[in-house]
Amino acid sequence: MRATILDLRYHMKNILRALDRHETVDIFYHDKKKGTIIPVTTIQKKATKEHPFFGMSASSKTSVEKELDQLRGGRYRDL
Repeated sequence: MRATILDLRYHMKNILRALDRHETVDIFYHDKKKGTIIPVTTIQKKATKEHPFFGMSASSKTSVEKELDQLRGGRYRDL
């Protein structure tokens, strides 16, 4: 959805409905894009057994730092 600053002020209800439909809203000011509102995704609760740290032990051959780096991944996507 495309919205202006005035739309934010006078038509917020429509913007919130678009976010409920999981649409992103691009905000424009004087025909220049100033930002994007992204809908929040719902957080799904996982069982403890599905957590990546479950089952780690002191006998692990990798260091904690290396294990965390593998679980977290890189800061940027590799191209």
